[in-house]
Amino acid sequence: MIWGVLQFPGSCDERDALHACGLLGAEPKLIWHEDGDLGGGVDAIVVPGGFSYGDYLRAGAIARFSPAMEAVGEMAAAGRPVLGICNGFQVLCEAGLLPGALLRNEDLRFVHRQVELLADGPKSPAGADNSAHRLSIPVKHGEGRYWAPPETLDELESRGQIAYRYAPGQNPNGSVADIAGVTNEAGNVLGLMPHPEHAVDPLTGSTDGLTVFRRLERVVA
Repeated sequence: MIWGVLQFPGSCDERDALHACGLLGAEPKLIWHEDGDLGGGVDAIVVPGGFSYGDYLRAGAIARFSPAMEAVGEMAAAGRPVLGICNGFQVLCEAGLLPGALLRNEDLRFVHRQVELLADGPKSPAGADNSAHRLSIPVKHGEGRYWAPPETLDELESRGQIAYRYAPGQNPNGSVADIAGVTNEAGNVLGLMPHPEHAVDPLTGSTDGLTVFRRLERVVA
């Protein structure tokens, strides 16, 4: 399986994402954002964390117009795996590939710390039978507060699209319903604010991040 990892001006976590994909036994491929066909032969895409275009205007608002994002939208529609991490989650929401929006943290401060997540929902990357599984993964963001209108939240709940929630007392940004990550209705597009690519080595304190990549592969296997 070939995982493509996008690189925007201002990305800073694409190398970590490439490393994580390599640990899966996949072939990682770095893709510049101006490559409208993603270089061809890509089975899955990671839209990485960082500060695409310096987060000017609004986080993810400019990157969503990059040529590569049109191809990402086509991959998503075809049922291929798409993973958006932190800024990548913001980009996917801005592009309309995921519901909701990411707002400034409740306390208006940048947050950087390890948090615990709960896998959630029958369409989550962790699967319905692992709904109580806890993951230890770091967060680092200033605009990570997930928000969606009540009717959208009801749909996410009923369709099982809430992929991850912050464990009780772990919500670092004020996200509504403790939401840390969501999927599209088909389940092949996942966005989350925590950084699974930074939790792939025991030396960093956790390898739980690899389950995020692995389970997304299985959703569309």
